[in-house]
Amino acid sequence: MGLKRQGGMTLLGTLLVLGLIGFFALLTLKILPIYLEHFKVLSSLESLKRTPELAGQSAHEIRNLLLKRLDINMVENVRPEHIRVVKQGGITRVEVNYAVEKPLFGNLNVIVYFDDKIEARGE
Repeated sequence: MGLKRQGGMTLLGTLLVLGLIGFFALLTLKILPIYLEHFKVLSSLESLKRTPELAGQSAHEIRNLLLKRLDINMVENVRPEHIRVVKQGGITRVEVNYAVEKPLFGNLNVIVYFDDKIEARGE
C-alpha cells in the first residue's frame, strides 16, 4: 500500500552533529585549564586571607607572599602588576585583576577576564 520511509540521520546530518561535538570539545579543552588555574588563584587568595598578622605586613610583603603561593600552585597568568594591595582603616584588601587569552583556531581567540579580591581586618 505505501512506501516505507527510512528513519535515521543522513551522512550530512551525522557530519554536522560530529562537527558540533568536536567544536564544543575543543572549546572545553581550551577554556577548562583557564578556569582550573583561576581556582588555584582563588585558593591562594583564601589561604592568604587566613594568614595570621596579614594586616601587620607591608603591601610589598603581602604581594611577595601571594606571588610565592601562586608560584607553588604553578599559576602562570598572574604577574606582579596584576596584584594590588590596599591598606586603609585597619582593612587590608588584596585585588588580582588579570585576563587570559588563548587561541582557539585560526585567528579566533578566547579572552577570559578575572577580578578577584579579598579583605582582611587587622586586629
